[in-house]
Amino acid sequence: MEAAAGIEPVELLVAGETVEPELLAEVSDLAHPPRVVAVFRRDDLPRGARPVTVALWRVTDPGNVGTLLRAADPFGAGVALSAGCADPTGPKALRASMGAIFRVPTVGFDEAVGRRVALVPHGGEPLDAVDLSGDVVLLLGAEREGLPSDVPRDVTASIPQHGESLNVAMAGTVALYEVSRRT
Repeated sequence: MEAAAGIEPVELLVAGETVEPELLAEVSDLAHPPRVVAVFRRDDLPRGARPVTVALWRVTDPGNVGTLLRAADPFGAGVALSAGCADPTGPKALRASMGAIFRVPTVGFDEAVGRRVALVPHGGEPLDAVDLSGDVVLLLGAEREGLPSDVPRDVTASIPQHGESLNVAMAGTVALYEVSRRT
């Protein structure tokens, strides 16, 4: 998977071959120790902008950050991260990304360019009525605090729904699908 993305590990540790299995168990936070651990350089991960970007504002749950990286991958989108976001290279985010971290470029929150569409749980223009043509930045805030009103945006949109609101990773995935559906 990673070799296909053009990124080679700095180190490849294989239980029983290059390292004692007990050592891998010590460095892993998994319930069942891995047989292989690969070490990569952060600087080798993809960086840069794409025409569609999911911009995360202080999303602190690493599972949501990783899931949004995974969602961005099949839609050809990038991910922008603000200060205060969970580390996309942390163990939980890496697992949730399912390898997408090696294929999806990331940039800083303010580096994302395009029409800025802020997604809010309620009160925005229905997402299916919003202009999503051209370069689009889908702005998503942390689940508890949401997206502050002082974050610049061109339009505020909501995904029509009944009952509880979607979590940030699900909302981002639905929005990515909506952009993809129109192109």
